[in-house]
Amino acid sequence: MSPAVPRRRLSVFLVEPYYGGSHRAWADGYRMHSRHDVHLITHPAQFWKWRLQGGHVTLALTAGEHADRVGSPDVVLATSMLNLPAFLGAARRSVGDAAVVLYMHESQLSYPLSPLDKSDQTYPMINWSSVASADVVLFNSRYHRDVFFVELPSFLGRFPDQRHLGLVDDAMERSEVVAAGVDVSGIAPGPKLDPPLLLWNHRWDHDKGTAVLAEALTRLCERDLDFRVAICGEQFVSTPPEFEALPGLLGDRLIQFGLAPVDRYRELLAGSAIVLSTAHQEFFGIAVVEAMAAGAAPLLPNRLVYPERIPAGFEGACLYEERTLVDQLSALIMDAGLRRAAGDAAAETVEGFAWSVVAPRLDGILSELVEPVGAVAALEEADGAGL
Repeated sequence: MSPAVPRRRLSVFLVEPYYGGSHRAWADGYRMHSRHDVHLITHPAQFWKWRLQGGHVTLALTAGEHADRVGSPDVVLATSMLNLPAFLGAARRSVGDAAVVLYMHESQLSYPLSPLDKSDQTYPMINWSSVASADVVLFNSRYHRDVFFVELPSFLGRFPDQRHLGLVDDAMERSEVVAAGVDVSGIAPGPKLDPPLLLWNHRWDHDKGTAVLAEALTRLCERDLDFRVAICGEQFVSTPPEFEALPGLLGDRLIQFGLAPVDRYRELLAGSAIVLSTAHQEFFGIAVVEAMAAGAAPLLPNRLVYPERIPAGFEGACLYEERTLVDQLSALIMDAGLRRAAGDAAAETVEGFAWSVVAPRLDGILSELVEPVGAVAALEEADGAGL
């Protein structure tokens, strides 16, 4: 019998209009770990609304330049920051009949508005149009997939006619959950020194619950507990006003305040005993997964994606309601045995998010889309028959 016909390496145009933060980490990680040839087509991570509205025009030009050098792609792998149908129209000469996969990092149907924003149907409609245009839609968590399709009928029902409602079930059938890969190669548990280190490693923005964090830390200080804290993550134009008093309040307890360089961040991960989230929006949670991989005990809101992240048996200690946050945080700070047990279990729980696991699965989805198993089997049969 002839040897099996191997799956060929595909040419993948990965289109990311917002190439920064977790989006960049995902794109770079997949490119590095994929067996396919992944070509990045990107814009800087600025002006997200403009990227979602107009990035497709200039990204299509860049796709044309790539196609001139390496040929048309087998697959267009786009993210949720792209107006996908508009891109496919603008890039039609360079991408041809490539298979189209959409990766949903986030969606605007359920994203909490900034205090400075007003409700705008433009951005959720771009997300939905992109989902409707893709051959396969990948969501980064079960929670994200579920909330998208729960919110979608209500959103589409606002329009006067031709509401697309008959397309929703088909889109659901074309959707799968594929976790965002996390680069854990440089992450390892380090010594968990006393007093325990509490890590909050999120963007300094309204949807990450900065006011909840400030209130919790204030109440912890009132209890005179012995702990250290690192508040790191990407900052924007200004410091949240609720953070301004924290350096004076925390004093020597505060060992990091602001975005940490990579080496410093890995040091903080290794030493973190507790990782805290106060987010009001989270579809996956790379920062929390990184800390869990380093053996930090998670303390996460009992909402959003977070129940998916908690190791079995630790739900009571590691998921909180807002009214119980300070009591549960106090318990973790004071109970070293609970911290160690939860941290060890957390590290095992997130092993499935490593790129060594995620990249082969994503590779397989792309290969199956271009060369379905049945087609490959037919090739094998024909080869064995000497045809």
